[in-house]
Amino acid sequence: MGSFSKIKKFKKVVWGYYKKEGRVFQWRKTKNSYEILVSEFMLQQTQTNRVEKKYEEFIKKFPTVRSLADASLKEVLETWQGLGYNRRALYLWRSAQEIVKKHGGKIPIVYNKLVTLPGIGPSTAGAVCAFAFNVPIPFIETNIRRAIIYFFFSDLRSVSDKKIFTIVVESMDIKNPREWYWALMDYGATLAKREKENPNKKSKHYVKQSKFEGSRRQARGKIMRELLLGPKKFLQLQKKLNLSPELTRELIGEMKKEGMVKEKNGKVFL
Repeated sequence: MGSFSKIKKFKKVVWGYYKKEGRVFQWRKTKNSYEILVSEFMLQQTQTNRVEKKYEEFIKKFPTVRSLADASLKEVLETWQGLGYNRRALYLWRSAQEIVKKHGGKIPIVYNKLVTLPGIGPSTAGAVCAFAFNVPIPFIETNIRRAIIYFFFSDLRSVSDKKIFTIVVESMDIKNPREWYWALMDYGATLAKREKENPNKKSKHYVKQSKFEGSRRQARGKIMRELLLGPKKFLQLQKKLNLSPELTRELIGEMKKEGMVKEKNGKVFL
């Protein structure tokens, strides 16, 4: 897909940018696979500046995979508050329990085992392999996609991930995938600020994020915050949050199905 000379130039640009402007994060200062797993869950759909403080707080509260597995879901959700997308906290907690139960408390080094864990898709599994174990697994996330579209497909629209994945494979640094992915992500992140049009809009898979205000996601977050304070009757929740009975019932039904909340004797609780 990419010519040898173009790939070579791309790598030179990316490494050059990283050497001058590479970002520093706490999760880049560790090779602890559990700590990296936590950071990858947090970084799903969330900007790094929001993750930084919460990451340190979470690791302090749950320093090992076993301490997380042994915690109650309520404790985990309380510590997670402020990051949003509470399902990630639920899946991280379940993953910790599965790691303890099936893998002796050790994060699997094998990609095919990682993707079987709750809430872990190809991108998170690939990132854990690279950052925790320095294993060169090709994967795509938003900054990687942006960097490759900008450099290789700037004159196209509706660029497929299949094309992007080919470049990821061809440009991979086999000996040092950990740092190569850091560099690639940092280069992609700066393009989001530097370019007038986000290169990711040229992706075939681009979806504009819906507004948070007034969204179901916001309503779910409000329900969660109320339940962290203690069990609530259905009518209490509905009136307190000024939601329609239909929406309240629908959201609670979703959260029950996911295992996020329970309902008994007319009360909803964690």
